[in-house]
Amino acid sequence: MAPPPTPGMEFESYDDAYSFYNSYARELGFAIRVKSSWTKRNSKEKRGAVLCCNCQGFKLLKDAHSRRKETRTGCQAMIRLRLIHFDRWKVDQVKLDHNHSFDPQRAHNSKSHKKSSSSASPATKTNPEPPPHVQVRTIKLYRTLALDTPPALGTSLSSGETSDLSLDHFQSSRRLELRGGFRALQDFFFQIQLSSPNFLYLMDLADDGSLRNVFWIDARARAAYSHFGDVLLFDTTCLSNAYELPLVAFVGINHHGDTILLGCGLLADQSFETYVWLFRAWLTCMLGRPPQIFITEQCKAMRTAVSEVFPRAHHRLSLTHVLHNICQSVVQLQDSDLFPMALNRVVYGCLKVEEFETAWEEMIIRFGMTNNETIRDMFQDRELWAPVYLKDTFLAGALTFPLGNVAAPFIFSGYVHENTSLREFLEGYESFLDKKYTREALCDSESLKLIPKLKTTHPYESQMAKVFTMEIFRRFQDEVSAMSSCFGVTQVHSNGSASSYVVKEREGDKVRDFEVIYETSAAAQVRCFCVCGGFSFNGYQCRHVLLLLSHNGLQEVPPQYILQRWRKDVKRLYVAEFGSGRVDIMNPDQWYEHLHRRAMQVVEQGMRSKEHCRAAWEAFRECANKVQFVTEKPS
Repeated sequence: MAPPPTPGMEFESYDDAYSFYNSYARELGFAIRVKSSWTKRNSKEKRGAVLCCNCQGFKLLKDAHSRRKETRTGCQAMIRLRLIHFDRWKVDQVKLDHNHSFDPQRAHNSKSHKKSSSSASPATKTNPEPPPHVQVRTIKLYRTLALDTPPALGTSLSSGETSDLSLDHFQSSRRLELRGGFRALQDFFFQIQLSSPNFLYLMDLADDGSLRNVFWIDARARAAYSHFGDVLLFDTTCLSNAYELPLVAFVGINHHGDTILLGCGLLADQSFETYVWLFRAWLTCMLGRPPQIFITEQCKAMRTAVSEVFPRAHHRLSLTHVLHNICQSVVQLQDSDLFPMALNRVVYGCLKVEEFETAWEEMIIRFGMTNNETIRDMFQDRELWAPVYLKDTFLAGALTFPLGNVAAPFIFSGYVHENTSLREFLEGYESFLDKKYTREALCDSESLKLIPKLKTTHPYESQMAKVFTMEIFRRFQDEVSAMSSCFGVTQVHSNGSASSYVVKEREGDKVRDFEVIYETSAAAQVRCFCVCGGFSFNGYQCRHVLLLLSHNGLQEVPPQYILQRWRKDVKRLYVAEFGSGRVDIMNPDQWYEHLHRRAMQVVEQGMRSKEHCRAAWEAFRECANKVQFVTEKPS
């Protein structure tokens, strides 16, 4: 069933908008016609139109005595279209109610539906269908008005025919099958927009009006991305495990090292075209700002789509997914702990590329897996997931997890299960977000008000206790405590401002050597690089570098190794700065967007304490009194 038209829908052309409304009408059982249209001054280019039900109006007086059966009933159902920027067409008025019963047989024989039967849209008369081998999905995705002004009731985007490249169990339908129906989803979006005007959703519609894919994101997530846009994870747990709900999520990592939701989608399949549409939808909502690092599971269609949409981002594979897939592929060894232990030692224990590749080869020979296709494929992509290759990639703790943990983290864990329906998901969605936001607020409060208990007398620990959020400090504290297992700092090479050291660490009965490069610049700035890659992986320095800094007389961790994303004294306002900040005084929509954004910034500041709340309240009262007595100038 095609979704009904709603104000705010946008289309690439007038023909696309006409085809959509005509498809909707055909399924309901009525016909449409063009009631009126208008063009630009001194031009034949159309700039607006009204499409109405064929029963609109009444028979003209001169035709009153005609023997033709009266079919017009004065029906008011219609949509009004207008041309906006970049040749896009927007629906800005909709009336859905009819004053007559539907007659599918008569509607099918109407001029509008006969026209659609002979051609998908008026445009196809001049654009013949390409041959099958070059048919590709046309992504008609644009930055909607909701990015610069508050959305009316959402945005719907139409796309052309798709090539048959589906890769999963959804391929038979090529449309989104949702138990609970489209209406429940649309009502859910409308309800959220009542309380959050900057909430945005986008829909991917087929030419027949059926729904293929959906993406949505709230204003808080779009604002949070400005603080935590360095590392982005794409969670496809529901697709990978064939859940009833084809849900995907864009996930970030906040200043407490916790996951945050940066957008959701429902997908009809796992094809290249679908992922391109979804990634472009997400990127459009983020004003074209791609992540620095984008982490996904291993999937050829997904990987190609990432390179298409995020060419400047560093694409990496989720290590937990890789380890999980490898363990699942070794059926004959699943009852043994020997292989997972050996796999962990190779993946996490090797410090250099040559060491890793040699250990990997020895492992697959030992366990007789030289012909295992999954393991062979994973090894070919090793530079995208093995830690030994990723030491120059900042990961904010997103890629590596404790030894033995091969269960991929799922942001909706405990909330979405294998048989969760769409309706169940929607009913609990806001509660899920509220718990996330409450948890972050509690962590903020804990970090600001509580004094961490120190485990050592080392100055680095007391320094970071005043800087890092509580969770990040605890992780850093473990590194400081582990300095006690490190010893024997030895300089092995020096070349001007750069020196190479070896730091020994005791691991059980063994002692390992860790090479650390130490550089000083003319401005006396210190730079350190450890072979373990601790800073790139976690965002704070490792025990080996900390010991070397202390060895060289530094009483504090250098400021360049204290990342702002982990600091507890940074005021993060989750109010998105959309648009350029300039306001068109002739555009009431922009007045609303500008005033709402500024007011929400005051609300965010007012939530910091009782004193801030009191000051914000007084400011609002004063402002309200002042605005109330403004005298309008005659226009």
